[in-house]
Amino acid sequence: MEHEPFEFGRRPELAAELAELDEPGVAGGRVVAQHSGRWLVNMVGSETEPQLLSARSRLRQDPPTVGDWVAVDPEGAIVAVLARHGVLVRRAAGEATAAQVLAANVDLALIVEPLPDPNQRRLERLVSIAVADSVPAALVLTKADLDPDGDATAARLARQLPVTSALAVSAVDRTGFDALLKLLEPGTTAALIGRSGAGKSTLVNTLLGVERQATQPVRASDGRGRHVTVTREMIALPGGALIIDTPGLREVGLWDGAQAVFAEIDRLAADCRFADCQHESEPGCAVREAVDPAELAAWRKLAREQEELADRKAVAAERKERSRTLSRRIKAMKRADRHH
Repeated sequence: MEHEPFEFGRRPELAAELAELDEPGVAGGRVVAQHSGRWLVNMVGSETEPQLLSARSRLRQDPPTVGDWVAVDPEGAIVAVLARHGVLVRRAAGEATAAQVLAANVDLALIVEPLPDPNQRRLERLVSIAVADSVPAALVLTKADLDPDGDATAARLARQLPVTSALAVSAVDRTGFDALLKLLEPGTTAALIGRSGAGKSTLVNTLLGVERQATQPVRASDGRGRHVTVTREMIALPGGALIIDTPGLREVGLWDGAQAVFAEIDRLAADCRFADCQHESEPGCAVREAVDPAELAAWRKLAREQEELADRKAVAAERKERSRTLSRRIKAMKRADRHH
Protein backbone atom coordinates (compact mmCIF):
# COMPACT_ATOMS: atom_id res chain seq x y z
CA MET A 1 0.00 0.00 0.00
CA GLU A 2 1.36 3.43 -0.93
CA HIS A 3 2.00 6.00 1.77
CA GLU A 4 -0.13 9.13 1.72
CA PRO A 5 1.40 12.51 2.70
CA PHE A 6 -0.91 12.53 5.74
CA GLU A 7 1.15 9.69 7.22
CA PHE A 8 4.08 12.07 7.47
CA GLY A 9 2.05 15.03 8.68
CA ARG A 10 -0.25 17.56 7.05
CA ARG A 11 0.88 18.83 3.63
CA PRO A 12 -2.20 18.82 1.37
CA GLU A 13 -0.56 20.88 -1.40
CA LEU A 14 2.60 18.77 -1.63
CA ALA A 15 2.05 17.61 -5.23
CA ALA A 16 1.36 21.16 -6.41
CA GLU A 17 4.44 22.50 -4.63
CA LEU A 18 6.65 19.88 -6.26
CA ALA A 19 5.17 20.64 -9.68
CA GLU A 20 6.07 24.32 -9.29
CA LEU A 21 9.76 23.52 -8.86
CA ASP A 22 12.00 23.74 -11.92
CA GLU A 23 13.31 20.26 -11.16
CA PRO A 24 12.23 17.34 -13.35
CA GLY A 25 11.44 14.01 -11.77
CA VAL A 26 11.54 15.12 -8.13
CA ALA A 27 9.70 13.27 -5.39
CA GLY A 28 8.52 14.55 -2.02
CA GLY A 29 9.73 13.46 1.37
CA ARG A 30 10.01 14.59 4.95
CA VAL A 31 13.15 14.86 7.05
CA VAL A 32 12.92 12.72 10.18
CA ALA A 33 16.52 12.99 11.45
CA GLN A 34 19.94 14.43 10.65
CA HIS A 35 23.25 12.56 10.81
CA SER A 36 26.62 14.25 10.08
CA GLY A 37 25.70 16.24 7.01
CA ARG A 38 23.12 13.76 5.76
CA TRP A 39 19.40 13.63 6.32
CA LEU A 40 17.12 10.67 6.98
CA VAL A 41 14.09 11.18 4.75
CA ASN A 42 10.75 9.38 4.59
CA MET A 43 9.80 9.33 0.91
CA VAL A 44 6.14 9.84 0.01
CA GLY A 45 4.76 7.01 -2.10
CA SER A 46 7.59 4.64 -1.22
CA GLU A 47 7.35 1.44 0.75
CA THR A 48 11.07 1.45 1.50
CA GLU A 49 12.64 2.39 4.82
CA PRO A 50 13.68 6.04 5.34
CA GLN A 51 16.67 6.94 3.16
CA LEU A 52 19.86 8.66 4.29
CA LEU A 53 20.39 11.39 1.68
CA SER A 54 22.80 14.19 0.93
CA ALA A 55 21.79 17.70 -0.14
CA ARG A 56 22.94 19.84 -3.03
CA SER A 57 25.64 22.34 -2.19
CA ARG A 58 23.35 25.31 -2.77
CA LEU A 59 21.46 24.33 0.39
CA ARG A 60 24.51 24.79 2.63
CA GLN A 61 23.47 28.26 3.71
CA ASP A 62 20.04 27.04 4.83
CA PRO A 63 20.26 23.26 5.17
CA PRO A 64 17.28 20.99 5.81
CA THR A 65 16.17 20.41 9.37
CA VAL A 66 13.97 17.87 11.08
CA GLY A 67 10.35 18.35 10.06
CA ASP A 68 11.18 19.86 6.67
CA TRP A 69 9.32 18.79 3.56
CA VAL A 70 11.88 18.38 0.80
CA ALA A 71 12.17 17.62 -2.92
CA VAL A 72 14.48 14.75 -3.85
CA ASP A 73 15.88 14.21 -7.36
CA PRO A 74 16.06 10.81 -9.12
CA GLU A 75 19.71 10.45 -8.02
CA GLY A 76 18.69 10.64 -4.39
CA ALA A 77 19.84 14.16 -3.48
CA ILE A 78 17.76 16.78 -1.68
CA VAL A 79 17.39 19.63 -4.17
CA ALA A 80 14.96 21.94 -2.38
CA VAL A 81 13.42 22.63 1.01
CA LEU A 82 9.74 23.48 0.62
CA ALA A 83 8.24 26.50 2.36
CA ARG A 84 8.41 26.18 6.12
CA HIS A 85 5.49 26.80 8.43
CA GLY A 86 5.49 26.67 12.20
CA VAL A 87 9.24 27.03 12.73
CA LEU A 88 10.87 26.82 16.17
CA VAL A 89 13.99 29.01 16.18
CA ARG A 90 16.36 30.05 18.94
CA ARG A 91 19.51 32.14 18.96
CA ALA A 92 22.46 29.82 18.46
CA ALA A 93 24.35 29.01 21.66
CA GLY A 94 27.24 31.30 22.52
CA GLU A 95 27.77 34.82 21.29
CA ALA A 96 27.27 34.11 17.58
CA THR A 97 24.67 36.22 15.78
CA ALA A 98 22.96 33.29 14.16
CA ALA A 99 19.65 31.50 14.32
CA GLN A 100 19.32 27.79 15.01
CA VAL A 101 16.22 26.10 13.62
CA LEU A 102 15.10 23.47 16.12
CA ALA A 103 12.23 22.03 14.06
CA ALA A 104 10.08 22.96 11.09
CA ASN A 105 6.43 22.54 10.11
CA VAL A 106 5.35 22.13 13.72
CA ASP A 107 1.65 22.21 14.56
CA LEU A 108 2.08 22.13 18.35
CA ALA A 109 5.00 22.89 20.66
CA LEU A 110 5.01 20.85 23.85
CA ILE A 111 6.92 22.88 26.42
CA VAL A 112 8.33 20.38 28.91
CA GLU A 113 9.37 21.32 32.45
CA PRO A 114 9.65 19.05 35.51
CA LEU A 115 7.78 19.28 38.76
CA PRO A 116 7.89 20.00 41.65
CA ASP A 117 9.72 23.29 40.95
CA PRO A 118 9.09 24.46 37.37
CA ASN A 119 11.16 27.47 36.37
CA GLN A 120 8.75 30.13 35.15
CA ARG A 121 11.50 32.31 33.69
CA ARG A 122 12.70 29.43 31.51
CA LEU A 123 9.11 28.63 30.53
CA GLU A 124 8.59 32.22 29.38
CA ARG A 125 11.53 31.85 27.00
CA LEU A 126 10.50 28.43 25.72
CA VAL A 127 6.95 29.59 25.06
CA SER A 128 8.35 32.64 23.26
CA ILE A 129 10.20 30.35 20.84
CA ALA A 130 6.86 28.82 19.86
CA VAL A 131 4.66 31.89 19.66
CA ALA A 132 7.29 33.83 17.67
CA ASP A 133 6.06 31.92 14.59
CA SER A 134 2.48 31.51 15.80
CA VAL A 135 2.95 27.88 16.84
CA PRO A 136 0.40 26.93 19.52
CA ALA A 137 2.14 25.93 22.74
CA ALA A 138 1.01 23.52 25.43
CA LEU A 139 2.74 23.21 28.78
CA VAL A 140 3.59 19.68 29.93
CA LEU A 141 4.78 19.46 33.53
CA THR A 142 6.43 16.07 33.96
CA LYS A 143 7.11 13.99 37.07
CA ALA A 144 3.73 14.79 38.62
CA ASP A 145 4.26 11.82 40.95
CA LEU A 146 6.74 14.04 42.80
CA ASP A 147 4.20 16.81 43.39
CA PRO A 148 0.64 16.34 44.71
CA ASP A 149 -0.11 19.93 43.69
CA GLY A 150 0.97 19.46 40.06
CA ASP A 151 -2.47 20.16 38.61
CA ALA A 152 -2.77 23.40 40.56
CA THR A 153 0.71 24.46 39.43
CA ALA A 154 -0.21 23.73 35.82
CA ALA A 155 -3.41 25.77 36.15
CA ARG A 156 -1.52 28.72 37.66
CA LEU A 157 1.09 28.75 34.89
CA ALA A 158 -1.62 28.45 32.23
CA ARG A 159 -3.06 31.75 33.51
CA GLN A 160 0.34 33.44 33.31
CA LEU A 161 1.61 32.15 29.97
CA PRO A 162 0.12 32.26 26.46
CA VAL A 163 -0.42 28.50 26.19
CA THR A 164 -3.39 26.58 24.82
CA SER A 165 -3.36 24.13 27.72
CA ALA A 166 -1.24 22.99 30.65
CA LEU A 167 -0.98 19.43 31.94
CA ALA A 168 0.72 17.67 34.83
CA VAL A 169 1.79 14.18 33.75
CA SER A 170 3.62 11.24 35.24
CA ALA A 171 5.25 8.40 33.34
CA VAL A 172 5.17 6.34 36.53
CA ASP A 173 1.39 5.92 36.66
CA ARG A 174 0.40 7.58 33.32
CA THR A 175 -1.32 10.46 35.10
CA GLY A 176 -2.34 13.09 32.54
CA PHE A 177 -1.52 11.02 29.48
CA ASP A 178 -5.14 10.68 28.35
CA ALA A 179 -5.38 14.47 28.18
CA LEU A 180 -2.02 14.67 26.39
CA LEU A 181 -3.11 12.13 23.77
CA LYS A 182 -6.16 14.27 22.99
CA LEU A 183 -3.78 17.04 21.90
CA LEU A 184 -1.93 14.68 19.55
CA GLU A 185 -4.50 14.23 16.82
CA PRO A 186 -3.64 12.08 13.76
CA GLY A 187 -1.47 14.04 11.33
CA THR A 188 -0.33 16.52 13.99
CA THR A 189 3.38 17.27 14.22
CA ALA A 190 4.34 18.14 17.79
CA ALA A 191 7.79 19.12 19.01
CA LEU A 192 9.14 18.70 22.52
CA ILE A 193 11.40 21.45 23.84
CA GLY A 194 12.85 21.82 27.30
CA ARG A 195 16.03 21.48 29.31
CA SER A 196 18.04 18.30 29.79
CA GLY A 197 16.47 16.02 32.36
CA ALA A 198 13.00 17.49 31.96
CA GLY A 199 11.64 14.09 30.95
CA LYS A 200 11.16 14.54 27.18
CA SER A 201 12.56 11.15 26.18
CA THR A 202 10.66 9.39 28.96
CA LEU A 203 7.55 11.14 27.68
CA VAL A 204 8.16 9.75 24.18
CA ASN A 205 8.80 6.25 25.51
CA THR A 206 5.54 6.33 27.46
CA LEU A 207 3.58 7.53 24.43
CA LEU A 208 5.13 4.77 22.32
CA GLY A 209 4.71 2.08 24.95
CA VAL A 210 8.33 0.96 24.41
CA GLU A 211 11.75 2.09 25.65
CA ARG A 212 12.86 3.62 22.35
CA GLN A 213 14.60 6.79 23.46
CA ALA A 214 17.67 6.41 25.65
CA THR A 215 17.50 7.73 29.21
CA GLN A 216 19.97 7.75 32.06
CA PRO A 217 19.20 6.41 35.54
CA VAL A 218 17.40 8.60 38.04
CA ARG A 219 19.76 10.59 40.24
CA ALA A 220 19.58 9.69 43.90
CA SER A 221 20.16 13.35 44.86
CA ASP A 222 16.94 14.71 43.42
CA GLY A 223 15.02 11.76 41.97
CA ARG A 224 15.20 13.11 38.45
CA GLY A 225 16.12 11.25 35.30
CA ARG A 226 18.59 12.57 32.73
CA HIS A 227 17.92 11.85 29.08
CA VAL A 228 20.70 11.43 26.58
CA THR A 229 19.07 12.59 23.34
CA VAL A 230 21.85 14.04 21.18
CA THR A 231 20.00 14.78 17.93
CA ARG A 232 16.57 15.88 16.83
CA GLU A 233 14.36 13.07 15.56
CA MET A 234 10.77 12.81 14.35
CA ILE A 235 8.93 9.71 15.58
CA ALA A 236 5.55 8.34 14.52
CA LEU A 237 3.20 7.65 17.44
CA PRO A 238 0.66 4.80 17.43
CA GLY A 239 -2.30 7.19 17.17
CA GLY A 240 -1.09 8.78 13.93
CA ALA A 241 0.61 11.89 15.31
CA LEU A 242 4.29 12.69 14.86
CA ILE A 243 6.51 13.92 17.66
CA ILE A 244 9.93 15.55 17.39
CA ASP A 245 12.24 14.79 20.31
CA THR A 246 15.02 17.35 20.75
CA PRO A 247 18.19 17.54 22.84
CA GLY A 248 17.93 19.55 26.03
CA LEU A 249 18.44 23.29 25.69
CA ARG A 250 21.09 24.59 28.07
CA GLU A 251 20.70 28.12 26.71
CA VAL A 252 17.35 29.56 25.68
CA GLY A 253 18.43 32.61 23.75
CA LEU A 254 15.60 34.13 21.75
CA TRP A 255 15.93 35.03 18.10
CA ASP A 256 12.56 36.76 17.85
CA GLY A 257 9.25 37.20 19.64
CA ALA A 258 10.72 37.94 23.06
CA GLN A 259 7.82 40.15 24.10
CA ALA A 260 5.06 37.73 23.11
CA VAL A 261 4.71 36.30 26.62
CA PHE A 262 4.52 39.77 28.17
CA ALA A 263 1.47 41.03 26.32
CA GLU A 264 -0.12 42.09 29.63
CA ILE A 265 2.77 44.46 30.32
CA ASP A 266 2.36 46.03 26.89
CA ARG A 267 -1.38 46.39 27.50
CA LEU A 268 -0.84 48.10 30.84
CA ALA A 269 1.90 50.31 29.40
CA ALA A 270 -0.67 51.98 27.15
CA ASP A 271 -1.94 53.77 30.29
CA CYS A 272 1.46 55.05 31.41
CA ARG A 273 1.81 58.82 31.55
CA PHE A 274 4.86 58.78 29.27
CA ALA A 275 4.95 56.93 25.96
CA ASP A 276 8.60 55.92 26.51
CA CYS A 277 8.08 54.81 30.12
CA GLN A 278 10.64 52.20 31.21
CA HIS A 279 8.53 51.20 34.23
CA GLU A 280 11.34 52.01 36.64
CA SER A 281 10.89 55.29 38.51
CA GLU A 282 8.84 57.39 36.12
CA PRO A 283 5.76 59.10 37.60
CA GLY A 284 2.41 57.90 36.34
CA CYS A 285 3.63 54.40 35.50
CA ALA A 286 0.70 51.98 35.15
CA VAL A 287 2.89 48.86 35.14
CA ARG A 288 4.99 48.86 38.31
CA GLU A 289 2.15 48.47 40.78
CA ALA A 290 0.26 45.91 38.69
CA VAL A 291 3.05 43.52 37.70
CA ASP A 292 5.09 41.18 39.88
CA PRO A 293 8.65 42.62 40.26
CA ALA A 294 10.23 39.31 39.17
CA GLU A 295 8.14 39.27 35.99
CA LEU A 296 9.01 42.89 35.27
CA ALA A 297 12.70 42.12 35.78
CA ALA A 298 12.41 39.20 33.33
CA TRP A 299 10.71 41.52 30.81
CA ARG A 300 13.55 44.06 31.13
CA LYS A 301 16.20 41.35 30.73
CA LEU A 302 14.60 40.00 27.56
CA ALA A 303 14.18 43.52 26.20
CA ARG A 304 17.90 44.21 26.75
CA GLU A 305 18.84 40.94 25.08
CA GLN A 306 16.70 41.75 22.05
CA GLU A 307 18.21 45.24 21.78
CA GLU A 308 21.73 43.80 21.90
CA LEU A 309 20.80 41.14 19.36
CA ALA A 310 19.31 43.76 17.05
CA ASP A 311 22.58 45.71 17.21
CA ARG A 312 24.61 42.57 16.43
CA LYS A 313 22.28 41.73 13.54
CA ALA A 314 22.76 45.22 12.13
CA VAL A 315 26.56 44.97 12.39
CA ALA A 316 26.55 41.53 10.78
CA ALA A 317 24.31 42.75 7.95
CA GLU A 318 26.59 45.75 7.35
CA ARG A 319 29.67 43.51 7.33
CA LYS A 320 27.98 41.15 4.86
CA GLU A 321 27.00 44.02 2.58
CA ARG A 322 30.57 45.38 2.61
CA SER A 323 31.84 41.93 1.66
CA ARG A 324 29.36 41.73 -1.22
CA THR A 325 30.32 45.20 -2.43
CA LEU A 326 34.03 44.31 -2.35
CA SER A 327 33.34 41.07 -4.20
CA ARG A 328 31.42 42.93 -6.92
CA ARG A 329 34.27 45.44 -7.31
CA ILE A 330 36.86 42.68 -7.63
CA LYS A 331 34.78 40.91 -10.27
CA ALA A 332 34.32 44.19 -12.16
CA MET A 333 38.09 44.83 -12.10
CA LYS A 334 38.79 41.32 -13.41
CA ARG A 335 36.31 41.80 -16.24
CA ALA A 336 37.90 45.14 -17.11
CA ASP A 337 41.37 43.55 -17.18
CA ARG A 338 40.17 40.83 -19.55
CA HIS A 339 38.78 43.41 -21.97
CA HIS A 340 42.12 45.18 -22.05
